[in-house]
Amino acid sequence: MSRRAFLKQSSCASLGILFAPMYSNALHSNNEKDVVIGHNSHQYKVNMNWGNLDPLKTPVKDCHEIVQDSKGRIVLLTNHTKNNIIIYDKSGKLLETWGTQYPGGHGLTLCKENGEDFLLITDYERHQIIKTTINGKVVFEVDYPAETRKYKSKEEFKPTETTVLENGDFYVADGYGNQYITHYNHKGELQNIFGGKGTGDSQFLNAHGICYDNRDKNNPSLLISAREMNVLKRFSLDGKYISSIEVPGALICRPVIHKSDIYFAVLKSKKAPNSDSGFLLIMDENNQVVSCPGATAPTYNNSNLEELYQTIRLFQYPHDVCIDNDENIYVAQWNSGQTYPIKLTRV
Repeated sequence: MSRRAFLKQSSCASLGILFAPMYSNALHSNNEKDVVIGHNSHQYKVNMNWGNLDPLKTPVKDCHEIVQDSKGRIVLLTNHTKNNIIIYDKSGKLLETWGTQYPGGHGLTLCKENGEDFLLITDYERHQIIKTTINGKVVFEVDYPAETRKYKSKEEFKPTETTVLENGDFYVADGYGNQYITHYNHKGELQNIFGGKGTGDSQFLNAHGICYDNRDKNNPSLLISAREMNVLKRFSLDGKYISSIEVPGALICRPVIHKSDIYFAVLKSKKAPNSDSGFLLIMDENNQVVSCPGATAPTYNNSNLEELYQTIRLFQYPHDVCIDNDENIYVAQWNSGQTYPIKLTRV
């Protein structure tokens, strides 16, 4: 049996299924603080109780995305229209909620203008991008880009993510629609469009997440996840394809850059026997995977990353991560039984 086949059968099936009840009980026991996941320099203690609220008063549906604002608060987006936005302090204490009009709330991006925080929300049911203040006041709305003639109707436009440049320009990934990337200026005026559905280098299957990468100040670029292709693609700011990074077996959501590393929630393992087979993935500045909390340790064979599999039934469709100033990770999950985020404390 090959190593890859062994990992798939043994690590994923045996650990992922047979070990699940024992691990689940451990997470909720008094020994919870002793549960550590991850690899190499990126290891974390699991906190399943962080941010748990009364679901009758502050319900969640799908917890799609999570960011930290300038005050250090943790801002969660859910598509439950009683409270689309839930704001916590870092201890998990509820501070405030707002939002009742985002049934398809999916993407959440923090942007700053003149020292003030704003949010960009993508709503795939409204087929719009909405810019709001941090308190929920709508600044503007962007509809589907009809002028590009890439869309026959607004129903084909189902945006999943945005990213913002220093000058206020922003890009939108249409991950559930026609797979185009649209570029707007700070006023919401269309500047460019590129991508589209397909398997070519400059195309996407599920352009789910997008991130502005300015770690190299002389060569800023865009990182865009082609989730169904298990690939992270790099583009120039004017929409030219540059390169791809393969992440075999990992359906990666949006890339999140913190300092020199890139963090991902992985919705699920591509070939796992169980569909709720997600985990996290962390790349260093050289695009090398250095840690996979909840999955097999990253291994390279002749510079090629071995296929990754979930090893512990901890996450249920993890959808986004937020990394705070203390290097802790907050994990928002889709389709997870209306659960609140999980906190991972860096050790």
